[in-house]
Amino acid sequence: MFPSLSLADAVPGDVIITLGEDLTEAEKEKILKEMNAPENPQIVIVTNKEEHEYLGNYIPKAKIGNKALSSASITIGEEGSGLEIETTDYIKTITDGMYVNALITAGVKDAKVYVTAPGNVSGTAALTGIIKAYELSSDEAIPEDVKQAANEEMVETTKLGEKFGAEDAAALMAKIKDEIANNAPKNDEELRKIIESAANDLGITLSDTDIQRLMDLFNKLMDLNIDWSQVGDQLNLAKEKISNFLDSEEGQGFLAKLKEFFVNIINAIVDFFKSLFS
Repeated sequence: MFPSLSLADAVPGDVIITLGEDLTEAEKEKILKEMNAPENPQIVIVTNKEEHEYLGNYIPKAKIGNKALSSASITIGEEGSGLEIETTDYIKTITDGMYVNALITAGVKDAKVYVTAPGNVSGTAALTGIIKAYELSSDEAIPEDVKQAANEEMVETTKLGEKFGAEDAAALMAKIKDEIANNAPKNDEELRKIIESAANDLGITLSDTDIQRLMDLFNKLMDLNIDWSQVGDQLNLAKEKISNFLDSEEGQGFLAKLKEFFVNIINAIVDFFKSLFS
C-alpha cells in the first residue's frame, strides 16, 4: 500500500513518484529501486484514461496506446534552482528538452525530474503524471487550458523533431519562448519575425505550414494566463545548468571522451579507405 497523498506541504528535498497504472507489481518495485526512492515515497498513479484526456486531441489514440507505463521521480528543489530533466533510453518520443519546454509552459519549476519505464515507450504517461504531481505538491491547480496547451506544445515539438531532429526542435521552441518572454510581440508580423529569426539562428528551414502552426500555437499560449517572466527565468536557469556542467571538470571530461570517440570513428574510416587502395 502506498501512503495517502498530502503533498501540498512538500518542501525542498521531498520526493514524489509518479507510476503508470498498468505497471506490474514487479515493474513498480524495479522502477522504485532504479529511482532510489525513499522508503515511504509519496505516490501519484497515472491512468491511461488521463493520458487520452490530455493528449487525445493532438496524438492518434494508437500512438498513446492503451497502457500507462512511463513513470517519474520528482525531487522538489530550492526556489530558483530551476528545472532539470533526465530521461532513460526507454523514453523514445519525448526528449529532455521537450519535457522542459512543456513543463515550463505548464508552470512547473524548481524540480529535478527523472523519467523511466520498464521498456520502450513514448513517455506521455510520465508527462501527465509530472503535471498532476506538481499540482498536488503545490496545492495550486494548473488551469485546464494551460495543461492542454503544454501538451499541445509537446506534440508540436515532436512533429518538428521528426523533420529537424528532436534536440533542434526543442531548442527552437525554447528560443521562441525566451524571445517572447523578453520582447512580447504586439502582432502576428512580430511573432512571425521571432519564429523565423529563431529558426535562422539554429540553421532550421521552416516551411510556411511549419510557421503557421507555430504562430497558431504561440498565439494560443499568449492568450492564456501564463507568467512569461517565470518562463524566461526557468529557461535561463536551464541554460545556466548546461553551461555550468560544460565548464565543470565532469563536463570537460565528457567533452574529451566525446571528441575521442569521433576521432576514433574518423581514424577507422580513413584506415578503411587506405586498405582499399593499398
